Amino acid sequence: MKALSKLKNEPGIWMVDVPMPEIGPDDVLVKVHKTGICGTDVHIYKWDEWAQQTVPWPMVTGHEYAGEIVELGQNVKDLKIGQRVSGEGHVVGHNSRASRAGKYHLDPDTKGIGVNLPGAFAEYVKIPAFNIVSLPDAVDDEIGAILDPLGNAVHTALAFDLVGEDVIITGAGPIGIMGAAVAKRAGARHVVITDLSDERLALAKQVAPEARAVNVGTENLRDAMKGLGMKEGFDVGLEMSGAPAALDQMLDHLVMGGKVALLGVPARPFVFDLSKVVFRMVTLKGIYGREMFETWHKMLGMLETGLDVRKVITHRMAAKDYAEAFKIAADGKSGKVVLDWGEAQ
Repeated sequence: MKALSKLKNEPGIWMVDVPMPEIGPDDVLVKVHKTGICGTDVHIYKWDEWAQQTVPWPMVTGHEYAGEIVELGQNVKDLKIGQRVSGEGHVVGHNSRASRAGKYHLDPDTKGIGVNLPGAFAEYVKIPAFNIVSLPDAVDDEIGAILDPLGNAVHTALAFDLVGEDVIITGAGPIGIMGAAVAKRAGARHVVITDLSDERLALAKQVAPEARAVNVGTENLRDAMKGLGMKEGFDVGLEMSGAPAALDQMLDHLVMGGKVALLGVPARPFVFDLSKVVFRMVTLKGIYGREMFETWHKMLGMLETGLDVRKVITHRMAAKDYAEAFKIAADGKSGKVVLDWGEAQ
């Protein structure tokens, strides 16, 4: 079968022929229809320091996917051939204290599909049946292929009660943009999303038109707050950028006792003024991936009842055009890039 693999210890990714996956008794084989290119995939494509230290090669990459089940392991009883599915990209162990308590997203033995295990940038992918999530008719394959990052946005946005609250989101990448739409859907009063890219902020206005987009390089955030009638500060912050300056600015514009959910990962360690957290009594909560499987339940429920994030997809391309697709994803200006694996040849 055709697959995109990290073949060499250098930047790039390559389309190659690899053997069909052989499933075990607790696995399913999924015929991949569409995949999304993730920021993690771009790190692997660029072969930065994190990727070099984390990803063994050769490795078939990719973990955002939608497709249909074509083969079931002998122990799999609650799924069926032809079922439309996506799935959780974190493969967990079942022996840790967290897993035994049902807190699978906290399992220390977690491995990533497309990072530590063969991934979904392929015509077929092997997935543990435990990780499979069935797609309702209201969620087509295109949206199914971006449920992983949407789940990140949902997990982050729902970390704190947003009903009637004023929310600031730093970082207008695809996850931050979807986070703005989710925050409004969850009942936030005002949502402000900040970035330095006019292109990304313009996309944010398309996906979440009720959010206020602010380029903090050209506009004063206090002026934007004043225009919204805000008197004190933001109640909740969603940090999606991993930029130290963005977190610093967020803390400066929170109310006393504000809450921050942290999803963005900085490229390297940075000096942090902890006194801003202590003296303002701020709560910080780290977010990683999705809660298994509560985030999936809430995300699919919101999509079935009107949440619309389709406009975050800015490029739809055939898998055979992967080289151009990765260039677009890596330039930092696009929304989500989705590959169609019906055209892998």
